[in-house]
Amino acid sequence: MQLHLIRHPRPDVAPGICYGQTDLGLAESAAAVAARLRPLLPESFALHASPLARARLLAEALGTPRLDNRLKEIHFGDWEGRSFDDIGAAIDDWAADPLGFRAPGGESPREMAARVLAWLEEHGVTPRTPDAGSESAHLVVVAHGGPLRVLAGHLLGLPPERWIGLDFGCGQVTRIDVESWGTVLKWFNR
Repeated sequence: MQLHLIRHPRPDVAPGICYGQTDLGLAESAAAVAARLRPLLPESFALHASPLARARLLAEALGTPRLDNRLKEIHFGDWEGRSFDDIGAAIDDWAADPLGFRAPGGESPREMAARVLAWLEEHGVTPRTPDAGSESAHLVVVAHGGPLRVLAGHLLGLPPERWIGLDFGCGQVTRIDVESWGTVLKWFNR
């Protein structure tokens, strides 16, 4: 099975703004990004996406996606739409507990990971998927940096505290092959 993880195109947001689940427009054309990525994808695949516009618009330019709220970015609660400068020293609390910290009214990275992994389990993808050779099993996921880190980190067997190091570029695709004998990172951020 080929699993293609695509981060949405660049969002239309000022630098330094915390935006998690804030539904933003795009700073670049979804159709242009889709045209650039399409040659890197398998001939046929199941397409899944976050319903947030920045992911959904790209997914719709690639085909007919199945939208799932579990693929949304982390919810930053009261931090949504605020500048990181305004949030100030509260960022230090997050740095002290990067997996367990929850912004007021939001969710923790651990909670976000649980919903993303529930989606992955529902689709029967494990680091050793028994029917990995089935062409119909190819999956393309269009989502956000946080959920993509969870998917890749989990499948590659990285400990959760290392997932943050997987820096998915906007409008780029990463391919992970999931075989009956294990998982291989074929390429990253193309």
